[in-house]
Amino acid sequence: QVQLVESGGGLVQPGGSLRLSCKASRTIVTFIMGWYRQAPGKQRELVARITFGGSTLYGDSMKGRVTIFRDNDEDTVDLQMDKLEVDDTAVYYCNANRRDLDGSDYWGQGTQVTVSG
Repeated sequence: QVQLVESGGGLVQPGGSLRLSCKASRTIVTFIMGWYRQAPGKQRELVARITFGGSTLYGDSMKGRVTIFRDNDEDTVDLQMDKLEVDDTAVYYCNANRRDLDGSDYWGQGTQVTVSG
């Protein structure tokens, strides 16, 4: 089991930037780490994910405006978000998984990002 705690969400104006951070309760070196988001009335969607080897994949909605980083020594994964839009308003969730291996799938509580102004 791994506990994930997100931070960094808040209110930002359109065009602004935010950096979200996810802290894990144990080493994440064996996990695929990712950020997902869910807006009201919409399905949860992938924002970005990064493998234990550093390979990244970005969802279409925010591709080109986000960058995912991981620090295996600090057990953290960050999401740098730039050029934010009103439609980016959502709850953003941190994920750790090895669905490909044994079905492990862990989620944080989520952090609210509101783009308005």
